[in-house]
Amino acid sequence: MLNFVKSLTLGQKAITLLTVDLILIPLALLVTFALQPAPLPLRDTLFLILPILPYLLAASALVSFWMGIPYTRLNAYESRAVAGTAQYAVANGLIALVLGKIAGLGLPGGLYVIFAGCFFLFSAASRVVMLQILTAIYRRDEGHTRVLIYGAGTTGTQLASALNAHKTIYPVAFVDDNTALHGLTVAGLPVHSPVRIRELANAKQIDRLLLAVPSLSQPKQAQLARRLQKMGLDVQALPSFSQLIGEEQLVEKLKPVESHTFLGRQQLCDELERGCESYAGRVALISGAGGSIGSELCRQLLACRPAKLVLYELNELALYNVEMELRSLAEVTGTELVPVLGSVTDPRQVRGVLAEHAVQVVLHAAAYKHVPLVEANPLAGLANNVFGTQTLAREAAESGVERFILISSDKAVRPTNVMGASKRLAELVIQDLATRSPGTVFTMVRFGNVLGSSGSVVPLFQEQIRRGGPVTVTDPGVTRYFMTIQEAVRLVLTAGSMAKGGEVFVLDMGRPVPIVQLARQVIESAGYTVRDGDAPDGDIEIVFTGLRPGEKMYEELTLTDDHIGTRHPKLFCAREQSVSEIEVASILRALRHAVASSDPVAGRAVIDRWVEGYVAEPQRVPS
Repeated sequence: MLNFVKSLTLGQKAITLLTVDLILIPLALLVTFALQPAPLPLRDTLFLILPILPYLLAASALVSFWMGIPYTRLNAYESRAVAGTAQYAVANGLIALVLGKIAGLGLPGGLYVIFAGCFFLFSAASRVVMLQILTAIYRRDEGHTRVLIYGAGTTGTQLASALNAHKTIYPVAFVDDNTALHGLTVAGLPVHSPVRIRELANAKQIDRLLLAVPSLSQPKQAQLARRLQKMGLDVQALPSFSQLIGEEQLVEKLKPVESHTFLGRQQLCDELERGCESYAGRVALISGAGGSIGSELCRQLLACRPAKLVLYELNELALYNVEMELRSLAEVTGTELVPVLGSVTDPRQVRGVLAEHAVQVVLHAAAYKHVPLVEANPLAGLANNVFGTQTLAREAAESGVERFILISSDKAVRPTNVMGASKRLAELVIQDLATRSPGTVFTMVRFGNVLGSSGSVVPLFQEQIRRGGPVTVTDPGVTRYFMTIQEAVRLVLTAGSMAKGGEVFVLDMGRPVPIVQLARQVIESAGYTVRDGDAPDGDIEIVFTGLRPGEKMYEELTLTDDHIGTRHPKLFCAREQSVSEIEVASILRALRHAVASSDPVAGRAVIDRWVEGYVAEPQRVPS
């Protein structure tokens, strides 16, 4: 039966509806004469009206096509279509009146009014019956989804009305928090309490639950959805009608908040020059070019118009993406792009790339930087961050590279974790090479936490908010220095142009920001409120999870207070105590032995021996 219905063309469906209407005309006449007796007996009246019936049917068909009555879809038969049917019925009454006058039937005018009314009722009812029959056919042959609607308000009732005519979705009942609605029938469906959801799901064989409570904030909807999903239900949320028609913005359409709004200070990006004179017309290599810092380095470096830019990256997808993005920019600046897939720990490949492309500037951004992951995999972190730096820097010096800039971290200062310690060891390697490589300027740049970079805290908070919370903070007292990706990259380029050799450049990032304050800012910037003891009805809760392995309560920028100013007031450098060439060789030899023997204890012993201020336990803020 369903295949037959689907095989009908639009014209065939229109003819079917027209035929039904034409059949209803004589039926309406019969009922009219039964309700309102004519001057003549019923049989004589029928014989009297029989000659004008063909003309009535023909005229009715023409008017029907002219008004488009047969082309109205059954599942769209609502108030406007009903009004069209009423107009069509009035037209049929007028046609019958005119034909009756022409034929001299002498029937009273009231009969024609009753005829029009009867025809309207029959025609409208026939549409409703046919829709129910077709819906039943579709649901029987195609199967149907039984849904429970959470929310019996305006949005919920509109949804129920729309789904009643749906071919494969069958609304079963409402659930609503409003106790005044419990036990009532709304839009033809019973309203139940939410505590009965599990019972209803089992008894009514519910397949899906639709959330029709757009007045509820997005986090609370997400929390409710997760609770319902634990019952084994497929949950979907519905926006409000005002959102759909554009009077109210959807949450997903909200403009993303720029990262620099969370700095707590004025952004310094525009105040830092790029130092393009050190990069224009030169061949530059960026390791870790596919990462968040590396890719931004590529973008800003292209503005300096280097002759060639070598993109050195271990991750194939990241390398592909950054090359595709930069290709059009490189065409504008006339820069040759060279993608290289490889690891900075491979000395033969590094040596070959530096020699083949005659690299003059190296910006070393490749590193493992996620503290918990490196803490769980200390040997991998040490091998990549220390040996990778040593390999790339040594080969750069031997190849005659003019400038080498290491991107380090404030976690390298008196670290409590392997990642920070590995960056400090990498700094010691660079400081050693700076003292005995007169042909190459080696320098380092220390970053604070970079907002918007991969794995940074703001995107994590935003994802937690999108899921409805809670937002997790390790400790109420944790503070961090923050900078934007743009500031970080400008710092690297500026430092590279200023460097004389062996310096550690740091940006003045103002006061450290409490992470719990940042969490509140991110929640409020998304348009929500924090749920705590003072505001128990808030949207998002902040939960404290405790410090993770290797995490510090606060970060420092330098090992000493001996800061040296630069030509830029917001940029300073520190000349920190280094170790000798023999000591660096001892460090690297001990690390190689630890990695070769897969001995993380030996690796940590090297850190404990050589990294100044290393403490394996989390530090606490001094009182």
